[in-house]
Order: sequence, then structure tokens, then C-alpha cells
Amino acid sequence: MNVGSVTLKNPVMTASGTAGYGTELGRYFDLSSLGALVVKSLAAYEWAGHPAPRLHPTTSGMLNAVGLQGPGIPYWLEHVVPELERSGATIVASIWGRSLADYRRAAELLAAAPSAVVAVEVNLSCPNLEGRSSMFAHDPHLAAEVIEATAACGRPRWAKLSANTDRIVDVAAAVGDAGADAVTCINTLLGMAFDRETRRPALAAGGGGLSGPAIHPIAVRAVHDVHQAHPDLPIVGVGGVRSGWDVAEFLLAGACAVQVGTATFADPAAPRRVLDEWRDLQRSSALP
Repeated sequence: MNVGSVTLKNPVMTASGTAGYGTELGRYFDLSSLGALVVKSLAAYEWAGHPAPRLHPTTSGMLNAVGLQGPGIPYWLEHVVPELERSGATIVASIWGRSLADYRRAAELLAAAPSAVVAVEVNLSCPNLEGRSSMFAHDPHLAAEVIEATAACGRPRWAKLSANTDRIVDVAAAVGDAGADAVTCINTLLGMAFDRETRRPALAAGGGGLSGPAIHPIAVRAVHDVHQAHPDLPIVGVGGVRSGWDVAEFLLAGACAVQVGTATFADPAAPRRVLDEWRDLQRSSALP
């Protein structure tokens, strides 16, 4: 199973932001049995994130406004990666930044990562604080600049795209031209909820990102549209995967691999269960 130049043992991974930074899910299944473990997005520096409450359940998923809290790449490399290596997991690091300089520095730090870190997923759904108001993922030019700035990581880069823009196909083309080995479709969708008792936003940050089964059809459509426009660009599908059939849908739409995210909050063993269900479907039918 290939995602661009990266060969994985199977197409099922965790999704960034839902499986921690290390071996948190290792008590529920063998981490080495997945295609890869994609860790929560890391910056070049420690970051506190948003105040609580940060999570809110919805009818078919959840809202989050964690705010990319993290210990920073230097801490992760020194204190977390060794345990991940011992688990046998194939690791994909995820990085974020508020500026091109942030992304560049994060990539430079990951150049020292061990060989178990096989790729870097570049989270483009971050506000650009350099005087241009658009999020990086909403602007083809800005997104391409980020991919160019992250070449120093020395590993294949997967650009994580957003469906909060009608330019996702254009952004996919731009990041591919800029050096991305693959694209990940999609990140969370913008959403908001109010608390019934307080009549105030349910999340301390106000709005947040919607994930889970509610966004699955949108993610499948995004994968389909990007694949139709750019059939040679490898795609990782993510959004509402909770069954083997959800994996098959993404593969039918044009993805070469998938990520399981929000489902792990209700069932920490979901990534392995989904992989087993997909394998059962493969054996019983002509599904991809």
C-alpha cells in the first residue's frame, strides 16, 4: 500500500489530533498493526492551546477547539519518540505553524527524527499571522509557500487540506506542484454550538472544528473531486471513518489510504477494528 513514495503495510492510519503524541492507544491494540500512527500536530515550540471547555458532543460527531496544544517538537523527539519506536509503529509526524518561519523551523527540527518517522503531514488549517488574513489551507499560493518552506524535514510531505473553502481542488494542485508527495482530505469543518443552560457558546473559544460521521459524505466528495481533477496525486481520506465500508468508500472515491479519528473517542480500538472490517469486506467481495 503506497501513499506517494511511502510504503505502508495497510491503508488504515490514525488521524492527527485524535491519538495523542505517543503510545496512548497501545493498551487497546498493537500500534505496529496499522499502516501508520499519525500524531497530534506539533509546533517548533510548546503551545498551551485554548482554555476549557474544548470538546462538545454533537448529534453525529463532536466539536473541538483544543487549539493545537502541544509540548513542541524538541520535547517530542527526546521524550516520546523512543517509546513509539519500541512499539514498532510506523510514525507520521504532523506539524503546524502561525507563519512560514514557524513551519520552516518545525521542518528543520524533524530532520533529526529517526527513520521510523516516514512522512510529515503539514497541517495547513492554521490562521496566517503574517499580514495576509487567509488561512493557509484556503489560498493556493499560501499553501504552496508552506510546502516549499517545509522541505528541510527531509521526508515526504502530505499536505492536509480543508473543505472550508471552495478552492480545495486548486489548493491540491498548488501543493502538489510545490513538492507535496500527497494530500490529506479533509480537516474539520467550521461549526458552533450553544450550551442549553448558559445560553453561551459551548466551547470556550466560541466556534470549533466539527468532526465525526456528520462530515463523512463531505470528505468523500472532497476526495472524489481532488482525484478527478488530479488523478496522479495520492490522497489520504479522513473524515467520519468508523467502519470497513467507510474505508472502502474513500478508496472508491480515489484515496489510497484513510485515517480514523473521532471514532477513537468512543472506542479507542476503532482503528484496528476498522482495519479488520475492511479486510473482511475485501475477502467477501470485490471491494478495493
